[in-house]
Amino acid sequence: MQPKEWQSRTTALVGLDAMERLAQSRVLVFGAGGVGGYIVEALARGGVGAIGVVDGDVFAPSNLNRQIIATQGTLGQPKAEIAARRIKEINPDCEAVAYNLFVTAENAGEVLDLFRPDYVADAIDTVTCKLAIITAAKERGIPVITCMGTGNKLDPSRFRITDISKTSICPLAKVMRKKLRERGITGVMALWSDEEPLKPQGLEHENKNGRHVPGSISYVPPVAGLMIAGYILRQLGGF
Repeated sequence: MQPKEWQSRTTALVGLDAMERLAQSRVLVFGAGGVGGYIVEALARGGVGAIGVVDGDVFAPSNLNRQIIATQGTLGQPKAEIAARRIKEINPDCEAVAYNLFVTAENAGEVLDLFRPDYVADAIDTVTCKLAIITAAKERGIPVITCMGTGNKLDPSRFRITDISKTSICPLAKVMRKKLRERGITGVMALWSDEEPLKPQGLEHENKNGRHVPGSISYVPPVAGLMIAGYILRQLGGF
């Protein structure tokens, strides 16, 4: 493999063999929002050869404060499709596949079977969807990393990546640990924070489904996404 000119800085750091491994790797990212968008971004710029993006939502004005793919020009457009287009604009050689759908227990395995990833990144918000993704990946022997709560937090230096059994403080992680134990699922890597969730200081609001929406800020979800992407790149690239 001869890396492209735009990959010269990365190649200088990790070497040709690692770049070849990344170019032959396939990563499926569930969620293209505040965390997922940055996972996709770093994977594409890192030289991953095939990236699938699963998201059934469209960009909304409330996404502009933290989502890298959300701009005035992408409002109302499907997140998965816009993410795939951005991947191709960064690396035309990358296979970019958009799955414009909301993941469920019924379709999570189908998407995995279609894309055949080497690694799965879960950046979905809801517990049921996260469980569906992790369960389907584990059943197929595919490594998966899941993101815990990034809302109502201000200190990204508190993020870390460990086995989910080592998590604490995070309310979402507490629920996920319990649900995974009930299913007998172990060996799941998770990004989480030991920062206590802050109480909202301004107006609280609910989404269209009546679910409470946590507060967020421009720099916290992106750090989580970049850390997850970095973990995946190191695992796949062997550096």
